[in-house]
Amino acid sequence: MEGIAQIVIFYILAVAIVACSIMAVTSRRIFRAAVYLLVVLLCTAGLYLLLNYHFLAVVQLSVYAGGILILFIFAILLTSAKGDRTEPHDKRRVVSGVLTALAGLGITSWATVKHQFLYGNNPTVLGDHETNMKVVGETLMGTGKYEYLLSFEALSILLLICAVGGILIARKR
Repeated sequence: MEGIAQIVIFYILAVAIVACSIMAVTSRRIFRAAVYLLVVLLCTAGLYLLLNYHFLAVVQLSVYAGGILILFIFAILLTSAKGDRTEPHDKRRVVSGVLTALAGLGITSWATVKHQFLYGNNPTVLGDHETNMKVVGETLMGTGKYEYLLSFEALSILLLICAVGGILIARKR
């Protein structure tokens, strides 16, 4: 019975993530888009909790939902007037965005179908115990195969670019 409850919770979180992601991208009010992004980040932390990755769930809540998103909201409140709306995009941009999203969906689906999931004997995925934090740290900061230092640094550069872009937008006003 516990497995069925986890599957139901997973699907509820997945639907909430997909729905709020779409609403965050398509919302005309920028503050509402930030709130939808907050819901996505909270549901992602819920997925981490389902996997018994308590450390990553806390990091997700404190760093992204608690830090980065609050920074975005402050930037929105400081740089926009009350009731600001985004301008509608022309048809060419909408079509190119939809084609890009479909291409991403196709690539992700192909990779998921082709990948052999070998987690049947992994007790962490089955929920028997929590992962050792030393293993998580070595995996995040390692440079070998299945280690994520490069993606971690790419994400930090992306956040830096977002902050610089926000400053440039604020300077134009």
